[in-house]
Amino acid sequence: MNNIEKEESAELKAEIVRLIDQQGPISFAQYMEQCLYHPQHGYYTSSRTRIGKQGDFFTSSSVHSIFGRLIARQIIQIWQLMGEGPFTLVEQGAGEGYLCLDILDALADESPDLYSKLEYRIIELSPDHRSRQAQRLSSHVATGRINWCEFSELEIFSGCFLSNELVDAFPVHIVEKQNNELLEVMVNCVDGSFVEELAPLTDSRLADYFELSQCPLVEGNRAEVNLASLDWIKEISGLMKQGAVLTIDYGYPAEELIAPWRRAGTLLCYHRHQSSDNPYQHVGCQDITAHINFTLLQKIAEAQGFETLYFGEQYRFLMGLGFLEELIRLQALEADPQRAQALRMTLKNLILPEGGMGESFKVLIQGKGLGRPELLCARPIREIGLASMM
Repeated sequence: MNNIEKEESAELKAEIVRLIDQQGPISFAQYMEQCLYHPQHGYYTSSRTRIGKQGDFFTSSSVHSIFGRLIARQIIQIWQLMGEGPFTLVEQGAGEGYLCLDILDALADESPDLYSKLEYRIIELSPDHRSRQAQRLSSHVATGRINWCEFSELEIFSGCFLSNELVDAFPVHIVEKQNNELLEVMVNCVDGSFVEELAPLTDSRLADYFELSQCPLVEGNRAEVNLASLDWIKEISGLMKQGAVLTIDYGYPAEELIAPWRRAGTLLCYHRHQSSDNPYQHVGCQDITAHINFTLLQKIAEAQGFETLYFGEQYRFLMGLGFLEELIRLQALEADPQRAQALRMTLKNLILPEGGMGESFKVLIQGKGLGRPELLCARPIREIGLASMM
């Protein structure tokens, strides 16, 4: 890919305009799906740099390998709770493959027995990402540990289903409450520009969403409704015989996500490390996201026999798994004081609440057939005793 990325996909914009011409105004979910996942021109399916300094955003796994190493420790405990037999680890939306690489490197180092019994399945719809993953993961592919599949190809399995910054990019409907009525935001095209229009709900489940959340939408407010996430967690729940679902993403419990003061929802777009709330610019060349409803992910899975084993901020999750101890170890290996300081500042991005990823990102672990174990990640911060060394 050239160093200069396109600012907008004219081809994709023309496709969306053609779709509107054929069927009239489309739901925002349809618009977002086209922008992100159009087979040829979508943001995630086309060949472009998305992650890192030359891309549009950073992910926790692209910051440092410590992120994957700590997650690996939690996966090892889940495997131990399951009896240390054959173990399937499914990752959906593996991006550039950083997280998979760091987890597998850590497992090979810290738990070679699990590594030898592991099948790591990657669900990835982007041909561009699959190609990058295959190159980055070649050493582990050679050992037979990795294979790629479609979600529809998954069969009943025992192990762990992992996602990092996946669900926030599922296409969302947008709903507004006007004159005590729920209306849906539709996307039309007028004089070559995309515009929003309000219309009756296109799906009865959009009203059910607020009832299930037990948080009515306040008059004049708008909110995103991620129906795809509810179908997704229900499907995973039906496929897992025993194990855990580990979801890392930014979002809130329902009462905070649909709070009266959140007037305009949480929709955000990212282009060249600049955020905006305008999804109608940079068509096909910017990420579009919305915070997820962790309350409903828990409710849907619990109805399928899962239990919520852990829910908390990313910084608490990482600290419980040994973030501080690992930071101290890595600094001790670095002889150059300036490089040690740079390492410390880099890693702090994973746990800082302001300006970092530590608080905005949440971690949800849901278990099936595991009982109610005390997970490693739930270790109280007061028991770490190393906070003064940060």
